[in-house]
Amino acid sequence: MILTKRKLAHIVFESNDKASKTFDVILLVLIFSSIIIAVLDSVGELHLKYGKIFYALELGFTFLFTLEYILRIWLTSKTLKYVTSFYGIVDLMAILPVYLSFFILNTQLLSVIRALRLLRVIRILKLGRYLSEADFLRESLKASAAKIQIFLFSVLTIVLIMGTLMFVVEGPVNGFTSIPAGMYWAIVTLTTVGFGDITPQTPVGQLLASLIMLMGYAIIAVPTGIVSSEMAKRRMPQNYEKEKTCTFCGFDHLERGDNFCKKCGEKVRD
Repeated sequence: MILTKRKLAHIVFESNDKASKTFDVILLVLIFSSIIIAVLDSVGELHLKYGKIFYALELGFTFLFTLEYILRIWLTSKTLKYVTSFYGIVDLMAILPVYLSFFILNTQLLSVIRALRLLRVIRILKLGRYLSEADFLRESLKASAAKIQIFLFSVLTIVLIMGTLMFVVEGPVNGFTSIPAGMYWAIVTLTTVGFGDITPQTPVGQLLASLIMLMGYAIIAVPTGIVSSEMAKRRMPQNYEKEKTCTFCGFDHLERGDNFCKKCGEKVRD
């Protein structure tokens, strides 16, 4: 069977027949294998024993991905659109780290960015129906953007004030060498991470630390509540605002045009 450019383009870009699915599955296996190699190569003991083998395999994977990238550019009728698209940029970034490793040591490990290419599994496994849920989440976050920005500005203000207070109260002797160092401590404490690399030693400093810790628990709930509220609004039925409640039985699924309750039959008051 002779593969024409049109047939080859169908195999590479589509996934509705056996040949296309086989190509995509092989591609996913190669991507997953290259990621495993990069992860194993970062382990010191394994790198000492098998470093050359890992690097040779990585070069092989990169060569295949480079051929695939060039093939996609050649096959597509909209070259610029593909190159500047999300997947086009990811495909390019998936091969660049290895080429950079010829000049900058260990940059080949950045090839784990290929994990983003696994998103193609959505198309292969027919998971497109879940994209609507992703859109729902994105729209909820977008609607919450202004509130979250105000929230982050408020948190930044708290961090600045508390960091400055700790610098004044504790001083360089106890690790608070500057206001930025105090702000770093405030961020770590406010987010309840608490690395413990800088700790207040004076009673006043410990009091301030206790306050900011308690404040941290309250602050964590704020962005969650903002996004959850937007998600709940978008989940509401379109006719929610058109409904009213019966004052006799409490039935709350009456439309504005209803004069009598559907449940108890009593006349509905506006």
